[in-house]
Amino acid sequence: MPELKITIGERDFAVACAQGEEHFLQNAAGLLDAEASVLLDQIGRLPEGRMLLMAGLMVADKAAGMDDRLRGLQADLEAAQGQIAMLEAEIAMLKAHPVEIEVPVIPHEVVDTLAEIAARAEAMADAIEESA
Repeated sequence: MPELKITIGERDFAVACAQGEEHFLQNAAGLLDAEASVLLDQIGRLPEGRMLLMAGLMVADKAAGMDDRLRGLQADLEAAQGQIAMLEAEIAMLKAHPVEIEVPVIPHEVVDTLAEIAARAEAMADAIEESA
């Protein structure tokens, strides 16, 4: 079982941990040390037990805040998943019963008439140009 030396609040501690868990222990010690450093800057020298207790409580407070935020995000995720399920059901219903949309078709007679009018307008424009 590896034994690590960690520093919390300018004090060194020897702590044992399971093989492969060294990184996690160092990260946890870093969190405690950061809070202990804040305490030392604000209050000054504290007894070891009190410093560790207060630093631990500060870390626990942050963890509780993160738990609250996580619960809120999980509720948001569940609501979004509910909306997705509702929209997927709506899509499935639309696929099962497609909506027919009629697109108006212009009759050939109208197209021919419009082409004739356009040709007459061009002929008139050409005649006006020639006479001018």
